[in-house]
Formats: sequence, C-alpha cells, structure tokens
Amino acid sequence: MTPRAPLRARGQILILALVFLAIFLSVAISLVGYLTDYARSERVSIASAQALALAEAGLDEAAYQLNQNVSYAGESGTALGAGTFSVTVASVDSSTKRVTATGFVPSSQHPTAIKTITAEVGLNASSISFHYGIQAGNGGFSLSNSSQIIGNVFSGGPVVGSGNVIYGDVVSSGTNGLVYGVHATSSVYAHTIGSASAATTVDGNAYYVNKTNATVAGTLYTNSPDQGTAALPISDAQISQWESYAEAGGTISSCDFSGNYTISSSMSLGPKKIACNLVIKSSSGVLTVTGPLWVTGNITTQTGPTIKMDSALGSTNVAIIADKPTNTTGSGVITVGQSTVFQGSGAQGSFVFLISQNNSAEAGGAVVALSLNQGASALVAYASHGLASLSQSVNVKEVTAYKIALTQSASVTYDTGLPNTIFQSGPGGSWDFVPGTYAIAR
Repeated sequence: MTPRAPLRARGQILILALVFLAIFLSVAISLVGYLTDYARSERVSIASAQALALAEAGLDEAAYQLNQNVSYAGESGTALGAGTFSVTVASVDSSTKRVTATGFVPSSQHPTAIKTITAEVGLNASSISFHYGIQAGNGGFSLSNSSQIIGNVFSGGPVVGSGNVIYGDVVSSGTNGLVYGVHATSSVYAHTIGSASAATTVDGNAYYVNKTNATVAGTLYTNSPDQGTAALPISDAQISQWESYAEAGGTISSCDFSGNYTISSSMSLGPKKIACNLVIKSSSGVLTVTGPLWVTGNITTQTGPTIKMDSALGSTNVAIIADKPTNTTGSGVITVGQSTVFQGSGAQGSFVFLISQNNSAEAGGAVVALSLNQGASALVAYASHGLASLSQSVNVKEVTAYKIALTQSASVTYDTGLPNTIFQSGPGGSWDFVPGTYAIAR
C-alpha cells in the first residue's frame, strides 16, 4: 500500500493546480480577446480598403459620365460590390472640374467605413497647326479687280489672277499645279507657270515643269519636282466632336418666325447648340463666347457687333460652327458684315474661329460658304468644303477653304501661320484627371 501524501502537501498541489489553471484561463481569455480584436481590425481594414476602392470607382464614373455629358453633376447612393458610392462635381473654370467621390461600406460588425477622394479633371487640349496663313484646297485661288494678298499662298488647286499682286511665295501643288495672271514678289512653285491668255511675273525664282508667257527675275529651275499636297488642318471628325460638345451644353430652340435666334445686346454664350440661324446685330453689344457654338443654319453679323472669347479660356480656343447636316449645299453659310470686331480672350494664341461646313463649292455649286468684308485681326476663317469670298479690306489671322476668291479691292493681311493653336477637344475621352490633384481625405 502506497503511503498517502500528507494533507498539507495535497493542499499545496491543489493550490498550484489552481494557479496554473488561472494562468491558463487568463492567457486563453487574452488570446481570445486578441484574436477577436484582430479579426475586427481585419474586418475594418478590409472595409476601409473596399470604401477606398468604391471612391476610386466613383472618380472613374465621373470621368466617364463627363465624357458623355458635360453637364453631369454627380450621383448619390450608387450600389457597387459591398457598398455604395456618391459623387459631386463642381466647376473650377471653363475647362476644369473638381470631383469629390465618397465610398461607403456599412456592416453590423463594425462602424460604416467611409473614404473620400478629391481630384480635378480637365479638358484635354488638341493642338492643330495652321502652317500657312492662307491656304486653299483643290478649288484653288481666284483674284480679281485690284485685290491682293500680303503673305505666302499655298494651294491644292490653281492660283489665277488678272495682274493681281501676291507679296510672297506662291505654291500650287501636285501634277495639276498652275499659277498664272499674278505678280509674285517672291518665288513660284507649280507644275505649270503662266498662260498664253494672261501674263505672269515672278520677282524671285521659278520652280516648274512647264512655263508659258511668264517673266522671271530670278533663277529658272525647270523640271522641278511637283510640290506635295497638304491636307487642310481641321478634319470633319474633329468638327463633329466640337459639335457634340456644344450640344451637350444644351440646345436653344427659341427661334422667331423667320427661323432666327437674334442677339441684340451683350451676353455670354456657350457651349450651346442653336437649332436655327444665328443673327448678331448690336453695334454696342458684346457676344462673349464661353464654349463652342454649333448653329444648324446660317450665321450673320450686322451693324458692327463685337465677338470675343471669354477671358477664362486663356489660350484655349473654341469654335463657332455653321453646319446644317440636312442641307450642306444651301445652308451653313457665314456672312460677316462690315465693322464686325473680333477679339481673343486677351491671352496670346487666342482667336475667334468661324467654321462653315457648307460644301456647295466642292460639289460644283456657287453658294458662298464664308463671306468676309472688314474683320479685325483676331479672326480665323475656315471652310474646308466651301468657297470663302473676301472683299474690301480684310485683316485676318488665317483663312483656309476649299476655294478662295478675292474680289473688289480686297487686301488680305495675315499672320505667318498658327503652328500651335490649342482647342478644347470635346467629349470622347477628353476629360482626364489633372496630375497632382488626387487627394484622400484623412
């Protein structure tokens, strides 16, 4: 028989067992608490990451929606994944918006996780280069009466005059290049220079294959290669994009019984689509253009109004477009009356751009797409499918058209080309995040 431990010893063993049990329970309780807190912390951390992802999704949604509709102002409570996001959009200026996106992830196991991100989105700028101060497409140039051009001329078609002076180089490109009846004070480049019916004078050099009835003071470079053709700088696709951006700003349909929307006092306008003709006729008023304008009819200026770009545009240009897709040969005509004043925004590189999409000349018709009388120097005129008619004293930055006709005593003076003309490019991916503006609220 094994002797039993004394009662006192058995009590000490029990106490030690209880102590170890208490320690074990304490450690176990602490471990369970730690694991519980860790699990809760993990859930909060995951929810916080989900909220941040939702906020970023809100930013992406804002950029997408702005590219579909420039008037998009935000949305609230949009469900996605484990939570929702809300977006607000506020305008900073005409080409910048501030987007605030907040992600929410609710749960019964932790407080609602909230993350807020702010960022700015800005309009991409597309750069369009006008390498020639005055450029015609395949329709070419015609000069009559005592009209003249002060500067170089580039044409995809013939350059024809009746003794008119061109103070600069003259280029008529391609195998059908033809220059005659003009007096060029510099050099001439064309497949054929001169005509039996009209004398041609060249003060500089002549680069040609054929020459007839032409007096050349400089060097003759016979059998010279033809000059390459040059595409006109603004595509129809780009113009359509600007029209979409104008339409996204809203449509004006309040036209009178004559089908005109008339501006007779000072106002700011744009981006807007005007679903009729536009008549601007206040000699004391100023039309301040704040975004692109698309007129689905004709544009006429009368009695010396002032048309200027908004100062907030800076060096970024917007266009005023006349285009009626259902009647491209008879409508989309721009007529600039005498004493109309054009002004930029005040920043270097800012001009008023008038664009006609009338295509009568290209189709063989006689409708004048763009008629200019006396215009101030902040004007760029563009009619890539139509006839631009310039008369009297015209002082412009640039003229480009399918065909250009100078009549009466037109004297065209222009800049030497606009190599870096910047435009708002409109929708279709044009709103992008501005680097350095992304911030997460703490």
